[in-house]
Amino acid sequence: MANSSYSREVASSGLAAGLRCLLLSFLSGEEPAASVLKFNAGFTLVILHTFVVLHCNVWSKLAARRFTAVCGDMARYARIPGSIALITLANPPVNALSAAVRKGITETLSRAIADPQVKAVVLCGENGNFCGGADIKEFAGPMSGPGLVPMIDAIEAGEKPVVAAIEGVALGGGLELALGCHYRIAHCKARVGLPEVTLGLLPAAGGTQRLPRLIGLSAALDLITTGRHVSAQEALQLGIVDRVTEEDTLEVAVEFAQSVAGQPLGTRRLSTCTPACPADLDSFLQGALARVRRRARGAMAPEACIHAVGAAATLPYSQGMQREQELMVSLFRSAQARALQYCFFSQRLAGKWSMPSGARWDSIKPRLIHRAAVIGLGTMGRGIAVSLVQAGITVVAVETDERQLEAGRRAVTALLERRSQGRGSEAPLGLLRFSADLQDLRRVELVIEAVFEDLALKQQVFRQLSAVCPADALLCTNTSGLDVEQLAACTRRPELVVGTHFFAPAHVMKLLEVVYGPRSSPVAVATAMHLGKRLEKVSVAVGNCPGFVGNRMLKPYLEQAHFLLEEGATPEQVDQALEEFGFAMGVFRVADLSGLDVGWRVRKEAGLTGPGVSPVELPRRRQGRRYSPLPDLLCEQGRLGQKTGRGWYLYESPGAREAQPDPWTHSFLQQYRQQHGLQPRPIHQQEVLERCLYALINEGFRVLEDGIAAGPEDIDVIYVFGYGWPRHRGGPMFHAAAVGLATVLDRLEHYHHAHPDIPNLQPSALLRRLIASGSPPIQKWREVMRSVRSQL
Repeated sequence: MANSSYSREVASSGLAAGLRCLLLSFLSGEEPAASVLKFNAGFTLVILHTFVVLHCNVWSKLAARRFTAVCGDMARYARIPGSIALITLANPPVNALSAAVRKGITETLSRAIADPQVKAVVLCGENGNFCGGADIKEFAGPMSGPGLVPMIDAIEAGEKPVVAAIEGVALGGGLELALGCHYRIAHCKARVGLPEVTLGLLPAAGGTQRLPRLIGLSAALDLITTGRHVSAQEALQLGIVDRVTEEDTLEVAVEFAQSVAGQPLGTRRLSTCTPACPADLDSFLQGALARVRRRARGAMAPEACIHAVGAAATLPYSQGMQREQELMVSLFRSAQARALQYCFFSQRLAGKWSMPSGARWDSIKPRLIHRAAVIGLGTMGRGIAVSLVQAGITVVAVETDERQLEAGRRAVTALLERRSQGRGSEAPLGLLRFSADLQDLRRVELVIEAVFEDLALKQQVFRQLSAVCPADALLCTNTSGLDVEQLAACTRRPELVVGTHFFAPAHVMKLLEVVYGPRSSPVAVATAMHLGKRLEKVSVAVGNCPGFVGNRMLKPYLEQAHFLLEEGATPEQVDQALEEFGFAMGVFRVADLSGLDVGWRVRKEAGLTGPGVSPVELPRRRQGRRYSPLPDLLCEQGRLGQKTGRGWYLYESPGAREAQPDPWTHSFLQQYRQQHGLQPRPIHQQEVLERCLYALINEGFRVLEDGIAAGPEDIDVIYVFGYGWPRHRGGPMFHAAAVGLATVLDRLEHYHHAHPDIPNLQPSALLRRLIASGSPPIQKWREVMRSVRSQL
């Protein structure tokens, strides 16, 4: 590798020996005798950062990265030989733009501008990251310190070129900071983006005004309204960065800064540029707004982003910035922004798991898994195998049925190849082996069972795994609701059995429920949680009960939807209410997509339908409570959903996706009501939402009472990432707090009085206790939960 110009300058000055001595003191952890070292050449050096020594005593990288340096708390200033000033953000882990960082940048930039020996500035970040954006913790109170907008404006307006050296991430305010610089150099593994929309906000430090002026309206709208991150290569193609390097980013940026020093900056100031716009701008913006509304399903921030970017195309920069600020003010204190920021923090809180035994996430060391196995190559097993291989884990995929084994081999291979092509890499097929023999599991460290959802079958598999696998191998089950303890009891190592409930499709869906049974060890739970993180899942530790958290709460939600049909609603009416609330699909469209036979099989297993039902049971009662046989009757008619072209809706052909209202279903419901003497009545949208959602929420309170979930945040993470609950509504428990706990209690009491034979409408003890405690904010519920659990 060729020496950089300033590396050559150091080497030729006769200082190499002295620098090497100082390097050794840094690497050994010793402090140098003096911070200022005077060499016989007359140079005075203050060394700020880590040194890099290469082979054969040749310094092909910086012998010392920072020269003539002044340290600040959060932004460090140094002057490099060659008249380049270096400003380094130092706020680990991602150099968030806190008040102290903004103050440091402002002061160091002023120093660089005022120094006549400085001809150009390089802005970089420590710890392999440029800048992760705003410090979200500051959102809770009044902002202090220098404003981000005037700071970025000052960078852009300066007469000396500023080059952003982007490593790791430049996200949100971090990318807006880089856009204020005149040039941007990115490492090949860096990622950039403006994800504010995912927090219910918009980029409010000029992002909606500068990015369209840099890459055009269409590309800017895509990035800003979705919040997606883009790779350095895509950023280069879009024009966000000027160069991508595989070398040392800082070295390349410094050399680049030296090459552009003294050049005119007029065209590099994005605020002075005109964005590239489509010919029919009004039509383009209206079309973009319509598309975003369909996708956002009621979320306000994506629409506000459209309006802000539109201002970049129709207004001068200063007025566009004013419009950006106005829109930001309307979003900043909105209920949706609070919900989305709550989701952000809840996701992180879910990783700080605990068990009733007192074991905690920070006290248990997980085992690192290198070799795993998947048992069963149906839909779930295939997705799980793909996830494990993509995480770099060697996988043995076992399927005892030869036809299913071959079908699984083709499907998993195709999935890996397709996903690798999308990433521009080679499929890691060498990590994957297929087998029909359980004896091939003798060296694995973890097994995930993903066979048919049948307790007897799973128990048989666990007996075999216990006999074949190493004694210390973790045995995991992908059951969606069966008793984990009954599976653990079939093994010789019940402490190493946990549930790992993936969601379909397993290689796409982000949620993983990690289920601990009464004998699951903390190490087993810690290992499963750590595995989920490696698979890029959002993992939540939950207790063992029928349905765990998600499916247990889903049951009363589904029941209410069926009861509403009995009472006069149509599938389209119920689905419309739920989709307007924000769900991507209503309950009956989801049922058709999943297959009605899935729930039918579960109800048969539970003795709710089929030949096991007592002949004395009334058709609409089971186990002493109201029951709706409507989905069972559809299955008996062969209407299993999309797979058969008929379910609650009608489809053009088996496997088709577009649902159409089915006159047969309407006639069937009418005949059913007549047969059972049910008088249909008008069902209003509000009743649909209250009965479906409040029944689900009420079961959530019972889950908390029983200690199955550690807190309301865990429930909300499960529903946002696993069940399609709209993120801008925070989650079911957050929604209850937002609506008002007293309101939820009042409506539950109303509906339970009207339907006393539906016990899950009876308000939970925890809901009543929370209200008696003054309806504390959701972050305080755990304190009340402890007192309720102590009385159970």
